[in-house]
Amino acid sequence: MKKPELVVTPHHLDEIEALIEAGADAFIVGDEKFGLRLAGYFNKEELDAAIQLIKSHQKKVYLAINAIMTNALLNELREYLEEIKTWEIDALRFSDPGAYMLAKEIMPDMTLQWSSETLGTNYFTVNYWYDRGVRRTILAPELMKDSVIETKRHAKGEIEILVHGAICMFQSRRLLVGNYLKFQGQVVQTVQSREQGLQLFDPDRQLYYPVFEDEQGTHIFNGSDVCMIDDLAEFIEAGVDAFRIDGVLKSREYLLAVTKAYRFAIDLFFEDEVKYRQVGVALYKKMEEIQPTARLLDRGFFYKPSIYKNK
Repeated sequence: MKKPELVVTPHHLDEIEALIEAGADAFIVGDEKFGLRLAGYFNKEELDAAIQLIKSHQKKVYLAINAIMTNALLNELREYLEEIKTWEIDALRFSDPGAYMLAKEIMPDMTLQWSSETLGTNYFTVNYWYDRGVRRTILAPELMKDSVIETKRHAKGEIEILVHGAICMFQSRRLLVGNYLKFQGQVVQTVQSREQGLQLFDPDRQLYYPVFEDEQGTHIFNGSDVCMIDDLAEFIEAGVDAFRIDGVLKSREYLLAVTKAYRFAIDLFFEDEVKYRQVGVALYKKMEEIQPTARLLDRGFFYKPSIYKNK
């Protein structure tokens, strides 16, 4: 068995070194214009500095260009890729086929990763992209555990899954909340930062659904965070290539603590699988202790079938 890569999404340049010390293997970074729902966005100067820092520690840099692309945005992406095509980036993470085409044209030797959002739900699609030069697929977080394992069993390329963090349940390119507040005559500066701000409350489920708006539009997240720290064994045994910790909507202190904990859990599994299984409850409880009070931890969709059923 090989150790899965531990992938994180940093908020700022100045926290990268601490995350490396905490055990992160790879970093997802990107510009707000082209990257979707990252914990923090990096302009070109910050990106250049981040790449140099990360590579000096022999870690990996994945550049997110996974936004919903318009014609105009693809033209801007072309200029962006031309400017950075000689930089020491390990992979581009795309969602739109238009971004894929530009990446293949401008950076033909670059490793590509398909950030599938809700579409990466089967190994046929994984292999479709692999046959077109895509090395890794980031699977949809709505997949159950058995489906993830089956997909890995038949996949030609690498797969990555979300093991800790929030799942986005809605996106619109429109600034829905901001426009509504303006209609009400309110002064709007920012609807939601990635650490605090507006939340929708469901009184029936007693859950809060975070909302933020940025250059990509309006994003609404589910009311709890996925946590699989005590339940990684079957994924590791199946050969899942990468585990992602998503820092969006979380503080830098939280992301650092979670990264340390997952580094410990992965390493412990390889050192002593029996002990890893024995301390699972304690590991999960540690995550509960640092969890924001308004958000619970759960298993996401790994044990919960979606509303869609096979006929």
